[in-house]
Amino acid sequence: MRNIKYLVVLITAILLSNCSKDENLVPLTQNETNDLKFLREEEKLARDVYMYNFNKYQTTIFNDISQSEQKHMDAILKMLNKYGVPDSASSQIGVFNNQDLQLLYNNLTSQADISLIEALKVGATIEDLDINDIDDFIINTSKQDLLKVYGNLTCGSKNHIRSFTSQLTTNSSSYIPQFITLEEYNIIISGTNGSCGNN
Repeated sequence: MRNIKYLVVLITAILLSNCSKDENLVPLTQNETNDLKFLREEEKLARDVYMYNFNKYQTTIFNDISQSEQKHMDAILKMLNKYGVPDSASSQIGVFNNQDLQLLYNNLTSQADISLIEALKVGATIEDLDINDIDDFIINTSKQDLLKVYGNLTCGSKNHIRSFTSQLTTNSSSYIPQFITLEEYNIIISGTNGSCGNN
């Protein structure tokens, strides 16, 4: 009987502790909500394009990085769930609720159709855009959990753009950044890959 009473007290304490954490959770601002919902679909765009490219060219880099992008999507979904924000991403490959991202997906896959070199440039373009966008999203929050996720995703995108650049160099081609500065790009590609919180 004493063990049962102890168990009841322990469970009650855990439940109260969880309730307390939820009550102390500072709600997202509208900017933070918008950023997370956009980023969830932007990471999906990366995953879906890389899946498309792998299916077309059977080149390992696209398969490997698409799996990493799935982890990025999962990390954003975890934040959306934590703050009670409905997931805005479609479960269908190549389908996006954000019409700008839908148009971008259509354009990038059309470019990737041209050749393997263009598909690798598409990969670099996506990572270039991701880094630039997350830099903007970082400015919109002071929440440590969001900043940690953003930091991990940026780290991952830097790893990915290094990989795509390396493949382009191997194929006697190159990439010119369109969103981040050339100086930032050169600093990134001269660096070494990080673990990025296993993302």
